[in-house]
Amino acid sequence: MNSKGYSFRLLSLEVIGFVLAILFLFPFYFLVVNSVKSFRDIVANTANLPKEFIWSNYSQAWEIMQYPKAFTNSLLITVLSIIGIILFSSMAAYRMVRNPSKLNKVLFVLFVTAMVIPFQAVMIPLVKLGGMITIGGEAMIGTMWGLIICYFGFGVPLSIFLYHGFMKSVPLEIEEAAVVDGCSTYGVFWKIVFPLLKPMTVTIILLNSLWIWNDFLLPLLWINSPDLRTIPLSTYSFFGQYMKKWDLALPALIMGAAPIIIFFLALQKHIIEGITAGSVKG
Repeated sequence: MNSKGYSFRLLSLEVIGFVLAILFLFPFYFLVVNSVKSFRDIVANTANLPKEFIWSNYSQAWEIMQYPKAFTNSLLITVLSIIGIILFSSMAAYRMVRNPSKLNKVLFVLFVTAMVIPFQAVMIPLVKLGGMITIGGEAMIGTMWGLIICYFGFGVPLSIFLYHGFMKSVPLEIEEAAVVDGCSTYGVFWKIVFPLLKPMTVTIILLNSLWIWNDFLLPLLWINSPDLRTIPLSTYSFFGQYMKKWDLALPALIMGAAPIIIFFLALQKHIIEGITAGSVKG
């Protein structure tokens, strides 16, 4: 009876999961199918399969949005922002956990509090401040480095919060043994602690990469040069005030989402391995 009951429950869960998967994947069907249609066919028969596959939509979208340049800009901004977030957040969380002084506790509370402040509340002061601060005689606003610094600041609070909770599971005895063997403080962190943080590091990389790669509002406010446009900004060029070029915008959306989807699928394996293996291996 237990076996039959379990099998029926498992079958029910599988059916529910299958239905939910179909619901979530249904928008991708519209995206892929309509990306190879003409504009007239998209408007007339959105849900139907294309009468004629127009693959030239992809080549036209590639040229109009200047995909190689937009891809390079998005990649540089995402990678450099993630590197800064990981380095600062991991070291800051380690210091706060291993030295729980009053100052560190206050700093941790401030970082956590910053997570609840909506971006819309600070975007206007941020733009004004970016126009006032200069780097090498040039205002921060409108530069790639200024945008990276903004992502760095907005991404650090959540990363510190995640690292702070995960850091408590790292046994202190391992660090003490390394110190006895003559390892310095930085050596203990980079050689002992940081490798043990791999599951959380991969999770933070994934979360921040999805956010930074797909972000539209901050680059729209910050970037004013066509040469620095990211993929979301380049895709936005297909949507005018009176006309929306869906036949070109949909291929652009697919080309913009494909790299981050591949990246997610690649990291998903490491996340599962990290969770099952645990943070400490014997």
